[in-house]
Amino acid sequence: MAETAPAQHNQAPADAAVAYARAHRVRLLKERAIRLVFVIAGISSIAIVALILLFLLKDGLPFLGRYSFWSFITGTTWSPTATVPEFGLLPILTGTLAVTAIAIALSLPIGVGAALYLSEVAGPWEREIVKPLIEALAAIPSVVMGFFGYVVLGQIVRVVFNAPVEHNALTGGIILALMAVPTIVTISEDAMRSVPESFREGSLALGASRWETAWRVTLPASASGVTAATMLGLGRAVGETMAVLMCTGNAPVIPTSVLLPIRTMTATIAAEMGEVPYGSAHYHALFMVGAALFVLTLAINTAARKAIGRFQFKGQ
Repeated sequence: MAETAPAQHNQAPADAAVAYARAHRVRLLKERAIRLVFVIAGISSIAIVALILLFLLKDGLPFLGRYSFWSFITGTTWSPTATVPEFGLLPILTGTLAVTAIAIALSLPIGVGAALYLSEVAGPWEREIVKPLIEALAAIPSVVMGFFGYVVLGQIVRVVFNAPVEHNALTGGIILALMAVPTIVTISEDAMRSVPESFREGSLALGASRWETAWRVTLPASASGVTAATMLGLGRAVGETMAVLMCTGNAPVIPTSVLLPIRTMTATIAAEMGEVPYGSAHYHALFMVGAALFVLTLAINTAARKAIGRFQFKGQ
């Protein structure tokens, strides 16, 4: 018995060491598995984007064998069904930029203002009512928003602004602004509410009012989140198809007024791809338009990353 007790006493630490080593190996395996999942997800995302670009270039590059790339980029006429077809990107590119600029000019102040109100002024019960209603706007299908713009909003724009036609760049821009506002409000409000409460308390202690604190403390401190929200709203406006197809008038001309019809790149692809002969110059030109839209969205995302990085650096 005297010899058994020390043996049992020495066995207990050994068993604990074995159990710890086994748990450590299991933890390492889990960490490696999680790391592998993240790596695969990241590589898959890059691969999917690259495959999309290759798909666009595969059917788009044959167009350059028939027409000049420079004339495609700088051409001022898009008339693929004319006796002498012309494939100028400039009208639909400027139309896209015009309607997007209108959408952001309208949605940004409304979205950021609403986010400031929900974050800094509204009470808990008011926030619980208003924010879900704003987010519900994002659930409305784009075709329904487009139908509303086509039937109702276009008439209002024509009467209020004395526009020659009801379907124009302004009508499309307003519809896109309504579609972008929920994204801007939701993300901006979350970014503002993540600002440390000590920032607000310090500002109020120095004698600033609630609105001065919101404008000069909360908003600058959440600038990176607001910028991300704006860029997501911008991406929604650039990539929207059905609403602008129904509300902008579909005239492929360089816009000289927001009250005149325009056509966007997405609307051009949606309107013409269904009837274009396979393998024709028109068919390949539409894929080049898609590639140009891809490059445009990539440029927007790159600019967004740089802007967010700059604001985060200043915040530190």
